[in-house]
Amino acid sequence: MSFDIAIVGAGIVGLAHALAAARRGKRVVVIDRDAQANGASVRNFGFVTVTGQQAGQCWSRAMRSREIWADIAPRAGIEVVQRGLTVLAERPEAVAVLEAFLATDMGRACRMLTRTEAAEGLPLTDSVQAALYSPHELRVESRDAIGQLAAWLEAQMGVAFLWSRRVTAIDLPRIETSRGVIHAEAAVICPGDDFSGLHADRIAAEGFTRCLLHMMRVAPDRSAPLSSAVMSDLGLQRYLGYAELPEAGALKARLADEKAEALAEGIHLIAVQSADGSLVVGDSHRYAPTPVPFADSRVDDLILAELDAVLHLPGRRVTERWTGTYASASDRLAWTGHLSDAEKLVIVTSGTGASTAFAIAEETLDSLYGRSHT
Repeated sequence: MSFDIAIVGAGIVGLAHALAAARRGKRVVVIDRDAQANGASVRNFGFVTVTGQQAGQCWSRAMRSREIWADIAPRAGIEVVQRGLTVLAERPEAVAVLEAFLATDMGRACRMLTRTEAAEGLPLTDSVQAALYSPHELRVESRDAIGQLAAWLEAQMGVAFLWSRRVTAIDLPRIETSRGVIHAEAAVICPGDDFSGLHADRIAAEGFTRCLLHMMRVAPDRSAPLSSAVMSDLGLQRYLGYAELPEAGALKARLADEKAEALAEGIHLIAVQSADGSLVVGDSHRYAPTPVPFADSRVDDLILAELDAVLHLPGRRVTERWTGTYASASDRLAWTGHLSDAEKLVIVTSGTGASTAFAIAEETLDSLYGRSHT
């Protein structure tokens, strides 16, 4: 079997590269060691986050990726189950951060809401003072959307998929797999947080680690529709688009005093809603080369406390719990290793794959083939 380009890894980063290559008319094959995507791409919120991403390249990538999601989702049969983001402010220091953000270029099309305005679409608690609304965000059901995207790429874009195959060596055009040899003129390796496979020595030199996060599905005991996804004060400390603003200093100091336990676990709130009315809620961040596989219920309780602080969901219950891991770096949000003119390593090191991968993939293909004019 011969192709123009091989993509190793069928998570969202790999699928984004397959799409970018197919749109250039390339003969594309995607190779994955599992029978279907099973890592971070299907264990997250399915939340394409623009507002709050770091100013500059990351924010621009998120805006471009959002455009691509909006274009391909209906064609791939992927339902956009929620649109927009409301960042709820409990503290006056948080209100100041949101007002400062609104004054930046990234705040365009966003708007401040009074508590009364925000409560028109969300079951708010009394602690919420004001909010920022962004229209940019899209939310898909990630555990379904990744498989739907792969199926559409195969059926409509002509991408070949080789599942349950591990790539053991690449010496282009020869690619050795656990089930035979294929040939491709170029290759993009998207290993996620698996640092032990291809080019392990090159990856090790970058000093990456892994992040463990907790996620839950929460069911209210009665209908509680959310007009948008929701974040809260803790997100203003974690998301660099807010946290790097000078006005964030006062909020950080107050949260360090009031929320020390939550901050120690890297907790911030994201709550998104599924078509059945349940909420996907998270998350937390623990870092280690090999995160332990045990989920501490105390961490879940801290996340739920943050949920209960801003949303009134009487009788809510947790119906599902899971953990995920992703590649992480303290000094960058994504990394491309240029192995040769025809072979690249691409790792998103910030948990923003769903939000930025489509734009990163276009950049990778530009580096392989020159800038596209389509």
